[in-house]
Order: sequence, then C-alpha cells, then structure tokens
Amino acid sequence: MRIGIANDSPTAAEALRRALLAGGEHQLAWTARTGIDAVRLCADLPPDLVLMDLAMPLLDGVEATRRIMAASPCAILVVTARPQDNVNMVFRALGAGALDVTATPVLLGQGGDDALLAKIRTIGKLIGKNLPQPGTPGHPAAVVNHLVAIGASTGGPVALARLLERWKPPADTAAVIVQHIDPAFAVHLARWLGDQCRLPVRAIADGDALEGGVVQVAATDDHLRLAPDRRLCYDEHPRDELYRPSIDVFFHSVARHWQRTATGILLTGMGRDGANGLLAMRRAGHATIAQDEASSAVYGMPRAAAQVGAAARILPLDDISSALLGKMVDSP
Repeated sequence: MRIGIANDSPTAAEALRRALLAGGEHQLAWTARTGIDAVRLCADLPPDLVLMDLAMPLLDGVEATRRIMAASPCAILVVTARPQDNVNMVFRALGAGALDVTATPVLLGQGGDDALLAKIRTIGKLIGKNLPQPGTPGHPAAVVNHLVAIGASTGGPVALARLLERWKPPADTAAVIVQHIDPAFAVHLARWLGDQCRLPVRAIADGDALEGGVVQVAATDDHLRLAPDRRLCYDEHPRDELYRPSIDVFFHSVARHWQRTATGILLTGMGRDGANGLLAMRRAGHATIAQDEASSAVYGMPRAAAQVGAAARILPLDDISSALLGKMVDSP
C-alpha cells in the first residue's frame, strides 16, 4: 500500500518510515508535519492509508481526520504514543472516520513494529489493497521499454509544456521529469502540465513504478533515484548537494540501473546540474540531448553539458520534440 505519515515528531516519523519499508510490502507516499499538511497531501497525493498522530501543530489529528474523510476519504489508522493516555481524542478520531488505533513503534526497535504492521495488513485486506511485486505480470514497470529522463531548471516549466504539447510518451515509454522548484509547488506543476498538454501527468510518490504513456514529476526536495527494481525512490542524500532535487543524481541512477533504451534530455536552467549525469548516461550507451542556446531561457545547464561532451545532440526545443517523435535518438 501507499502510506502517508502524519506526525510532527522527526523521531516518531522515522520509526514509522523504517517499520513500513523494512518488509518491502509498502511504499511511503509522503510525510506531513502538521494536520493541515496531511489534509493537503491527501488531496494532492492520495494514499491508500494514513498513519495519523493525534497531537500535531496547527490542526490536531482528530480534525485532520474529519477534514480528510470529508474531502478526500481514505483509510486512516491512528498511531500515537501511549493511546491509553489519550482515550478521549482516540474515540473522537474513531468517530471522525479512523479505522483503528495503535501505539507508535520505538525507533531503536524495542517493540511496536509487529503490532503496527499487523494493523496495516488487516486494513489492507479490509480495503482490498494488495501490492503486486516488482516484475510480476501486470506490474506497470514490466511494459516500459524506453525511458525519457528530463531535467530542467530556470525557464523549465514553459519549456516542458511546449515539449509535451508536441510529444506524448507512447504506451511503452515512461517520461520522468526532475525540475528545480520549491516542493510546495511541485504537485501544482504536475497539474499545470497536465492541463497544458492534455495528457496524464503525475507527481511521484516514493516507491512508484515507472508508467508507460505517463509523465511523472519529482515532487519533493529530496533527490529522485531510479532503484535497481525500476521503482522511483526519494533519498535525502547527498545532503550537501546544492540542487534539490538534483538532476545529476537521477541521471546517474538511470545510467547505473536502466538496462533498456533511454534518452536523457537537459533543458534550460542556471548552473551545471545535470551535465555530469547526462555524460554518465551517454557513456552507458543512452541517447542524450541538450537544448540549444537560442531557445533556452538560461543557457547554463545545457552549456555545461555541451562543454563536457555529454550531449550527443544540441537541438532547439521544438526539434527535441521532433527527435522524440521520429525516434532520432541515436546512441553515442
């Protein structure tokens, strides 16, 4: 299941994250530090289940549960320290629509994980959510034969809209975008691109599979990586990276883990992010394209790619669309 965590304690949130991901059965959709953020994220990135704390700033877990069930209903499990000390709030949350309650597990593993995971499994059966395993028939990643990895920064949203207006990913092609943007606006970028281009554009949740015929957009300021099982995952490391999310980090992961055909595209932007990653993709045998100076709002990142020999082709923006349509993606 795709699970959201609503908890303002970094220690508790980390304990929940580790418990969820330890068995490989679940995906972390997002982490909210306030009840208001939880309500917003349930609308923007709907999870299958929310692990809801009770005491949170701005909006407590009871009211957050009530608002979620009214606006974007999903399964909610109350997970809070010492539920027996918060009986009144527990029953109010259950009355607002939460399904059950359990105690927060301890970060260092002194207990609680088994009880939490048992509750989650029970809720999964109740709502009919069974995640397919990577590589099994019907899993979206199994039908993706080509990956188009796109990086952009300053001037990127308009350039992306123009590119996607002229080129739609075929059913066997996944398109993944890493755009430098404040994470508060990343989900809105995905929606805006979908409206502009009239095609499915989705913000990426941690653990999402590649999807053919769909444009997927990095949606946090953690770095996006392609994992060996071809899932899209977020990683806070390297913490000292200037650009977040880093295009280089994603391109390098594609070069390392993607064994089928791919095209790396570096669009307009300030700085040098993406140049070294695009070079890694070229050295791995993938096609690489950089936007030219005349059509770039800021010719920083594409220039850096050209300087290091990362781009097999340097093209005007409209010709990049034509190259994808005409499969003009010769390997180096």
